[in-house]
Amino acid sequence: MKLSDYLKLGWEQLRRRVVVTALCCMGIAIGSASIIVALSFGESINHYSKEQMSYYIKSDEITVRSGQAPEASSGDAGALKPYELSKAKIDMMRTLPHVKALATYQTLDQFQFEIDNKRGYLNNLYATELDSLEAFGSEFAQGGSSDMDNSIILSYGATMGLIDEQLSRASRSRELQNQLSEREASDSWRNQMMIPYPVYQKQIILKPQLYLSNGTEIASLQFPLRVVGILKKPEGVPDDVVMNMKTAYISPALGHKLRDAIAEETSNVGKKSSGSSSQTQSAEPEYGEVKIKVDDSSRVREVEELVKKLKLSTETNLYREEQMQGELVILRLVFGGVGLFILFVASISIIVAMTMSTYQRRRQIGIMKVLGANLRQIRNMFMVESALLGVLGGMCGILLSYWVIWGINIAVLRFSPPRSGAQQEILFISPWILPVGLFFAVLTGVLSGIYPAVKASRTDALTAIKRD
Repeated sequence: MKLSDYLKLGWEQLRRRVVVTALCCMGIAIGSASIIVALSFGESINHYSKEQMSYYIKSDEITVRSGQAPEASSGDAGALKPYELSKAKIDMMRTLPHVKALATYQTLDQFQFEIDNKRGYLNNLYATELDSLEAFGSEFAQGGSSDMDNSIILSYGATMGLIDEQLSRASRSRELQNQLSEREASDSWRNQMMIPYPVYQKQIILKPQLYLSNGTEIASLQFPLRVVGILKKPEGVPDDVVMNMKTAYISPALGHKLRDAIAEETSNVGKKSSGSSSQTQSAEPEYGEVKIKVDDSSRVREVEELVKKLKLSTETNLYREEQMQGELVILRLVFGGVGLFILFVASISIIVAMTMSTYQRRRQIGIMKVLGANLRQIRNMFMVESALLGVLGGMCGILLSYWVIWGINIAVLRFSPPRSGAQQEILFISPWILPVGLFFAVLTGVLSGIYPAVKASRTDALTAIKRD
């Protein structure tokens, strides 16, 4: 017999037993759909976590700081010097193998800026080599790095939520508060905070937010800077999250200038307020930290060991990535185990249905044997029939899994608050998952048909014809 003959016979038998076929297909469909949804959950979470990690946690980067000196010699300045992050050590790290890029970072906190009668603020201001931003994964929406003095690069979030002083005063007025309800006022403010303001190639006035120990604000310092670049908005990150990512970058030379001016102004104002003539500021290190971009994340540990030999402290995100991957593996195993259990239950129903079919078709099997059908042909006929059940159940499972994923996405988007800029598709099914689900469905059908096929092939032809 040819394969086409087996397929015709199997299909005819499935058509005759519509109810049994539908019940078996339903069990396989639920099981295969569970596996597809489980793999989709894992794949979607893995994809989302990698996107977030690529922005927040760089697994191919090493953060280097000054090393920790032994406690016994911590009070000796000469003993601390070998552990400092110096220019000579930075130049040496640039020559290490597998180092793709290196940048120094000095952090200056709590700044606000003014532009066109609008006011914004920065969570962090970093002094670093501006031409190294792209090497560390930053993309520009406008402009780029520049060698000009007094230039600054803003993140996309730093351009959002700029406050207009005139509108702010008007919103506080009683007339406006009487016209708008509390919820409308809150929604209006939230929408205003998510609107980016065009600042590219404009001049901003940078103002440090400094306070003395008695709470007096130092508001006399102002630094006019030119915006030479705007970083690209992170993909898939909601606007209400992006608006809080207010970061800016300046050159190391400009960073030193700002830091010296702030230290001098703080010292002068402190002397005037306290009446003292000699207040000294503790010297800050020239380099806060260094970030190293490795050409491949598998080389991070190798480069890290070389950096540690320079008596420096290192920090990587490999352990966080490994921890997250371990959690995802556990999640996939749990969901996959549920799907396999459902398929196991479905296989029992197939075994029962096919075994009942052998009893109902004893006369047919006996006639086929009398006409010359051998044991292998009888077994193949039942195996193909059970495999067809698996194919039908697997195809139904694929459709069911798409409906489940679609329903979950609709439910999440409907019951969660709308977030502008967020991904519209929470879960998705990768193309490689569909053949896996269909394979498990067919495998379940084939394995479930082994026992009925062997039992059918052992049916005695004469006994079966006589009884029927």
